[in-house]
Amino acid sequence: MTLQTKTMRTGMSTIGLLEKNQVAVVEILNKVLADEFVLSTKTRNYHWNVTGPNFSELHKFFDEQYGQLDDILDQVAERSRAMGGKSIATMTEFLVKTSLKERPKQYPEALQMVSNLLEDHEAVIRNLRKDLETCASEHHDMGTNNFLTDLMEKHEKMAWMLRAFLDEK
Repeated sequence: MTLQTKTMRTGMSTIGLLEKNQVAVVEILNKVLADEFVLSTKTRNYHWNVTGPNFSELHKFFDEQYGQLDDILDQVAERSRAMGGKSIATMTEFLVKTSLKERPKQYPEALQMVSNLLEDHEAVIRNLRKDLETCASEHHDMGTNNFLTDLMEKHEKMAWMLRAFLDEK
């Protein structure tokens, strides 16, 4: 079987990485995608359900953040596809793979919403730090390492903004 035929059958690309490394990187990306999806959903939930004296400010702020997260979702899914894999795309898959916890039927006060989102962003940042190291050292994928580094920086900025809101109060 030629490399081209094998690539067509497995879906993996011939980009200079071993197939097993590509498969492992796609698995990492799908876990990242699950965390991003859950975080985006939580942020949207808080956008819809925030109340109190900071309603207008937080409603707009959460809108901006879930817009950024939606862009990130698309980028992560496309990176997975570029690596020759499939992107998970169902609620069941997201909930199985995420490291974040949902809080069904809970509608906290506005400041607790901000705190919850900050905790989730910080968890995502910690996970990304591990994942980007794994991509570089174990899977020799500097492209995904760089991609995850950029993602981490976006989450660091979003976390900083959440933290700054809490510091004001």
